[in-house]
Amino acid sequence: MTTVYRWQHLELIARQKVVGIIRATGAAEAARMARACLAGGLKVVEISLTTPDALDAIRTTVRTHPDALIGAGTVLDAASARAATSAGARFLVSPSLHRDVIETAHRHGASVIPGACTPTEAVAAVAAGADAVKLFPASQWTPGSFRDMRGALPQIPFIPTGSIAVADAPAWIAAGAVAVGMGAKLAAGTPEESAARIKDLLASLRSPAPLTLTRRDAASSQAWKIT
Repeated sequence: MTTVYRWQHLELIARQKVVGIIRATGAAEAARMARACLAGGLKVVEISLTTPDALDAIRTTVRTHPDALIGAGTVLDAASARAATSAGARFLVSPSLHRDVIETAHRHGASVIPGACTPTEAVAAVAAGADAVKLFPASQWTPGSFRDMRGALPQIPFIPTGSIAVADAPAWIAAGAVAVGMGAKLAAGTPEESAARIKDLLASLRSPAPLTLTRRDAASSQAWKIT
């Protein structure tokens, strides 16, 4: 069995540019949704511990897809971190910063991506040992405002997550995100529909054309588009 180190987890996430997030009503549904995401070409999937029996879904997905990088989401304490790594999760994600999660995960070879919503929180997460930072909720930001923060903190690998539409993902990557976290909008519909959506998304993120952001102002909102 080949050893995969923590830094290699982030390398794979950065190559993939998308973390598929699974939240379901139970382990069977979570495993099915994970299969659909992986069938579409994703190599990185996070199964949230808010899913009942999520650890069973993690074990099943790790066993059936040994070449994929499977993680656990909404990990809030050391006990959950230990249980998730024991189930096979190789990276842990939290909506907030929990130092005991970072310590426990690193002890067992897993990488950790805690959540932050401000520059201060992001710097504190990295100082605590975070391998990357989940910008959450991303709906509080735009790709343009994120680019401003990224300019001030270029050393931090950010993964914006929360209400990111499939069509908007390239704008976040162009603004400097190493990847985006996407859940319901990615896995919606039948497994075939989900797989097709993911294939189209990954193709758009592999576009060889340079991506630039332009802003169009509307009376009631701001929007960003790729040109």
